[in-house]
Parts: sequence; C-alpha cells; structure tokens
Amino acid sequence: MNLSEQTPAPKVQWVTITDDHVGQRIDNFLITFLKGVPKSLIYRLLRKGEVRVNKKRIKPEYKLQDGDELRIAPIRVSEPKPDALPNANLDQVKSLEHHIIYEDKVMLVLNKPSGIAVHGGSGLNFGVIEALRALRPEERNLELVHRIDRATSGLLMVAKKRSALRHLQDQLRHKTMRKQYLALVKGGWPAKRRAIQAPLLKRELNTGLRAVSVSPEGKPSETRFRIIEQLNGATLVEASPVTGRTHQIRVHTQYAGHPIACDERYGDDYFDKKMREAGLDRLFLHAFKLKFTHPVEEVMMELEAPLEPKLQKLLAKLR
Repeated sequence: MNLSEQTPAPKVQWVTITDDHVGQRIDNFLITFLKGVPKSLIYRLLRKGEVRVNKKRIKPEYKLQDGDELRIAPIRVSEPKPDALPNANLDQVKSLEHHIIYEDKVMLVLNKPSGIAVHGGSGLNFGVIEALRALRPEERNLELVHRIDRATSGLLMVAKKRSALRHLQDQLRHKTMRKQYLALVKGGWPAKRRAIQAPLLKRELNTGLRAVSVSPEGKPSETRFRIIEQLNGATLVEASPVTGRTHQIRVHTQYAGHPIACDERYGDDYFDKKMREAGLDRLFLHAFKLKFTHPVEEVMMELEAPLEPKLQKLLAKLR
C-alpha cells in the first residue's frame, strides 16, 4: 500500500490496493486501516460516498481488487480512541482458545458458542474476530471467511493469510464448499419437502437491526433439508444452504410453517414457550459440518462439531 504523508490536520488519504488486500471487503479493510475510528463512522462514510474506489461510490461488501485507488475523505474524530481490541485476559475472550477445533499455518476453525457475535458493532464491544486478534497479536491478517448469526453456534472459519481467504471465499462463491446445519423446528417436517426456493429481501430497520422476509423483490435463495429425527412436537432437520443469504435458514423454515425453536425474530411464541419449559434457552441452530478443499494442501477436508450437551439433553426429553 502507498499512503500519502499524514499530518496532524485531517486531510484526504489516498490508498493503492496491493495483492495483500485483494478480495477483502472494503468495510473490514477500513476498520483495520483507520485505527481508532468508530465503526459507526466508517459505515457512515461509506453510505455518504466519502470513501470512493476508483472515483466511484461503493457498498460495504465491495471486494477490493489489485490496483484499486481509494480516496478517503478527511476524518474528524472528537475523541480519538485507542485500538478497540478487547483485553486478552477477559474470560469470554480466553475461552475461545478452547473452542478451536482445527488450526494450521493458514487457517483455523472454531466451534463458536451461541451468544457471541462474529464481529463487533451494533452496540457490541467485540466479537469472535476481535477476540482472536487480541489473543493472537502476532497474526496480522486474521479475517473471517464467512459469518454465522450471533445466536447460532457451530463451525466458523478464519483465514490467517490473504491467499487462504481468497481461496476459501472462491469455494463459497462457486458453491464447492458445503455447510450443513442442525435445526430443531416446530411440528412434523414433511418428508417430501426436501428444498425451499424462496427469494429473500433484506431491510435495515430504524433500530439498525436487519429484517429478512420472503419477497418477489428479493434475491434468489435455496436451502435443502433432510429429516434427521421426528420428535414430540418437533423435528430435528439437517439444513444445507445452497445460497448464503442473511438469516436464510431461519426465514425459510418460518416460511415453510416450521420455525426454529427459540428464534426471537422469526419464531412461534407458543412453540418457543414449550421449548423453554423443556430447558432450551437459545436458538436451536448449529453449524455442525463443513466440507471444503484445503487452500494450500488441495485435499478435501471434513470437519464436524457436535451439539453442545444441553441441546442433546433437550432432544432426549423430546424423544
């Protein structure tokens, strides 16, 4: 990267993207590059077009290309903040080390607990990626390969090198990586319903939260389903998203009339009440299996993360 000389007075910054950052989302790049600048301000700059790539406005999900020229408007922060990484000694941060189920020189995979976001923002001080960066300060290029919802548990991939990130995200884009989830849904899932194809539209509410619904104006979305076990008043299903839309499995199951247990946004109140009485205190959605090609070794890998004990106990009660 070539940076213009910085002075104490705010001024326009110009950045030329080199191979190290090719394929990275512009929002993630700016969060790292603009140390101490609140994320809310970064997203505001993007919305207002005060960050431009090759003289054009871009969205936060834009992927950087080799040779891209970034223009970043002068930024005035009333109270400059230090690096926002959490303290590596926090219990919640330290505990993530125990959730890593695979690691090598270019990537790691962890079994993310329910209740922790993959990244900070929307009132959260930190998420998985910030915690890992605090735990591994020597790892300068830790990036999320993909995302799962805060309430969802299970397998989450993190790249340590830009080359590995690009390789793994290419697999996601070309649908050669397979992600499988376990979900406990309301009622008896029909054996003949093996897939749901319903376009999903994402809207941002005034609260800053995202709401997703089935709509003809939405993006094409497909999830495949397989019954694992029929239970008392519920069904344990395997869900395999073909596309990767926000809240896809949660909205598709709701659309089918079989919402996931204890889904605060898309759930069924009566069903959730019954599940809470049976001991469930979280969304029953778990990313349990990943199949992908290793970005360096070029061998097929398959990783699994079992359901946590309290979810297994709930299933035993419902049998």
